[in-house]
Amino acid sequence: MAVSDKKVAFLLTRGVEQVELTSPRAALDGAGATTVIVSPSEGTLQAMEGDWEHADTFDVDVPVAQASADDYDMLVLPGGTLNADALRLDEDAVALVKAFFAADKPVAAICHAPWILAEADLARGRKLTSYISTRTDLVNAGADWEDSEVVVDGNLITSRNPGDLDAFNRAIAAALS
Repeated sequence: MAVSDKKVAFLLTRGVEQVELTSPRAALDGAGATTVIVSPSEGTLQAMEGDWEHADTFDVDVPVAQASADDYDMLVLPGGTLNADALRLDEDAVALVKAFFAADKPVAAICHAPWILAEADLARGRKLTSYISTRTDLVNAGADWEDSEVVVDGNLITSRNPGDLDAFNRAIAAALS
């Protein structure tokens, strides 16, 4: 399969860090993949710049309750404190993440997004990175956390923050091709 034959789900909700959605999405769209926004939010959702400033709004393509890992080749989890905190409490979002791992499909998470891995009991025994403030939560969930711009552990790709987006984008594009 060429990248142009690949379909990527971006799982997010209100409060997503805009650049952690738009930069990886542009990289994958530019490579020819089809990207869709999957969310527990309905209609449109509000992105943020940091935790305080409203950025753009984005249309939801697929409700998370109707999404299936079978329909996608990769899952990307953008960060943002509010987004990541809300997603880890959404049963359908957690179930979708578990389904991607069960199917051994690539899952990429940046910044606060790996919180959902702890909630889904998928961090245990995995080597990963994240935003520094989530380190203790992930270590307590059994992860082998390291301070690196990108960590690849099998099908899991993680990155720390927006400053690492170039490396994150290269890693997810490589995993998809």
